[in-house]
Amino acid sequence: MKIKNVIFDLDGTIADTLPLCIAAFKKSVEPLLNKEISEQEIIATFGPSEEGTIRKLIPAHEEAGVKAYLHYYEQLHYTCPVAFAGITELLEFLKTEGVQLAMVTGKGIHSTRLSLKQFGLEQYFIIMETGSPEGPNKVNGIRNVLSRLNADITESIYVGDAPSDIVYCKQIGIPIAAAAWASTTNAGELAKLNPDWLFNTVEEFKIWIADLI
Repeated sequence: MKIKNVIFDLDGTIADTLPLCIAAFKKSVEPLLNKEISEQEIIATFGPSEEGTIRKLIPAHEEAGVKAYLHYYEQLHYTCPVAFAGITELLEFLKTEGVQLAMVTGKGIHSTRLSLKQFGLEQYFIIMETGSPEGPNKVNGIRNVLSRLNADITESIYVGDAPSDIVYCKQIGIPIAAAAWASTTNAGELAKLNPDWLFNTVEEFKIWIADLI
């Protein structure tokens, strides 16, 4: 196998942003709900972009909720100041080797751009497909990226940390490298779904892919 195209997820793959997302949701939603909301309740709504999560949690205040979320997401980003160790070096290595890099994430476009700017990674992703408020959209996002790159699916991989990423990739037929390097990732859950490969560290993934590009 020769890899010419790598599509990355963001949350939990590029950086440990899940705690930031949850904190921003709590800060933005609780005042509008006038009650506390648990992390589990927030995570249960994940799938759509943050606009869709806000819509589920506080449908009567969607516009105000989204505005507040983006405000707190940016304000609290100091809690997640950098990407995972080795990610910048990995992206630079792949780019230098001529690999086409893209991103497909369930995040909305605004928070995606905020995070990539914070991490100094905007220049690496020539194409991005972000989430939809209507529901999970990674299948269409990955297909759109492959089309826009004019990429052969047999020369492409997706890198993501969620069990759903493995399910989506199997549905499309694109090989998946499951990323288990985030503190929020359960490697056992990923392994049960039989990803094509499973990596516990960024460095382990970099060493592996270096032989295939």
